Amino acid sequence: MLKITAYLKLLRPAQWLKNLMLYFPPFLGGTILQHGMATRGVLPFVSFCLASSSTYVLNDLLDRHRDLHHPRKKGRPIPSGAVPVWAAALLGALSLAAGVYLAVGISTLFLLLLLAYLAVSACYSLKLKELPVVDLFCIASGFLLRLEAGGEAFGIEISHWLFLSVFLLALFLATGKRLGEKQSLGEQAGEHRKSLLSYPDGFLPGAMYMTGGAVLVTYTQYVILRHALVYTVPLCCFGLLRFILRVQSGEGGDPTESLLKDLPLFIVGVLWAAMIGWGVYAGY
Repeated sequence: MLKITAYLKLLRPAQWLKNLMLYFPPFLGGTILQHGMATRGVLPFVSFCLASSSTYVLNDLLDRHRDLHHPRKKGRPIPSGAVPVWAAALLGALSLAAGVYLAVGISTLFLLLLLAYLAVSACYSLKLKELPVVDLFCIASGFLLRLEAGGEAFGIEISHWLFLSVFLLALFLATGKRLGEKQSLGEQAGEHRKSLLSYPDGFLPGAMYMTGGAVLVTYTQYVILRHALVYTVPLCCFGLLRFILRVQSGEGGDPTESLLKDLPLFIVGVLWAAMIGWGVYAGY
């Protein structure tokens, strides 16, 4: 049972929450309740979950020596020895093959978007994560590709303001994550992630404030003409400030962990989804 838990942990199922981005286009577009629409997204979601898990396995394989210097990551399945390197590689290959196989049956464009996501993720794991700013844009591109893949899977055109909001939000979260890592690791930051040494003091906090403010502007522009959704802007503002407070207080900047473990952020996330649902579907 312990072995199964270790292999499941290697796939990082908690990170699958990011793939809910595929459902944003139909949810925000008011079509998710149409007959067969919700089930239409099951295969695309599973495809991205399997594909993304393969990238996490690759990243853990490449980082297994550096993760030994991280107070939390040294307990991951590979550096801790719970999962052998060969078994992790096999699991990653199977996840990759299954994810691509499912994408082939969805559409050509969806497959291309998934392959683009895999290519960016692989380049990120191999080299790009060591390059300052480039590493942040790689993370942001992953969310944008998920968003576009969701639009393709559900046959919905992505709004320009939504595209910009997701891009800037992803940059904001990625910057907060890097800042949290730099604060928690201190002098050992460079041993875990080389790019952290290239960020001078003040750059990451400044970038986080800049992108956070930009998110608020673009999101407001997205909802301004949809009157019922304007009331979600204060929730968006609270969520951004709460995440900044969490990062600056040294509580960590991992977005998924923050959402699941920080009660105020979790409540705001649920309220945001409920208010969006009410605003878009109240007259359905």
